[in-house]
Amino acid sequence: MTTVLDHLAIGSRALSGGWELFGGVLGGTWAYGGNAAGFWWGQLEFAAGPKIELLTPTGGPDSAFLNRFLDTRGAGPHHLNFLVSDIEETLALVTAAGIEPVGVNLAHPGWKEAFLHPRDAHGIVIQVAQQASAPPPSAPPRELPEPGPSSRLDLIEHHVGDLDGAVRLFQEVLDGQLHHADAGAAELAWPGGKRIRLVRRDGLPLGGALHHVRFARATGTYSADDRERAGQLAEHLGLTVELSG
Repeated sequence: MTTVLDHLAIGSRALSGGWELFGGVLGGTWAYGGNAAGFWWGQLEFAAGPKIELLTPTGGPDSAFLNRFLDTRGAGPHHLNFLVSDIEETLALVTAAGIEPVGVNLAHPGWKEAFLHPRDAHGIVIQVAQQASAPPPSAPPRELPEPGPSSRLDLIEHHVGDLDGAVRLFQEVLDGQLHHADAGAAELAWPGGKRIRLVRRDGLPLGGALHHVRFARATGTYSADDRERAGQLAEHLGLTVELSG
């Protein structure tokens, strides 16, 4: 079985700032997207690292999960997605770890999915999915600017109250390769330069919170204007972005 960290999803009621940040400033290019029941989604990919997915509700009862999130927390990181080659085997690992998955839907042969609640996943929703093939080509949103210079999504840093438990989840259930660990932090990696750094921090709601994402230019460095603009746009998305180099 293979497991890959595919994307970080960010929920927002207005996506134009996300397109400008992840496309215009950080050089993300359109991968695919489209309408689903209750929401619209679109993904950008980078020179390396996981993709970024932007989500926005589109109305109706199927939007309830995303509207609840936005009403309660505002724009911000919504979930981490892991693509797996055998979701039933993954779910067996999940239940063996003492976690009850939610939203399990294995009926569609093209896309089977399940979720781990933030209480069980150290402060963030985790989606595991088995995908038969990549989504068909789709047109990018009109608000997406021409991509800026290419960047890598180098790191997702996530702070957790129970570091040992979080390492077990990301390593033993989600197949991350442990690259570093000490009393205060651990770093895990998946193929394609996809990395999560877990940092011990007490007193967080639901036992954890995504702290920041770090980007690095594929070549060259970020200008002072890039840094200022990225900070402004990321703030409206409920996200902290660190630009390296």
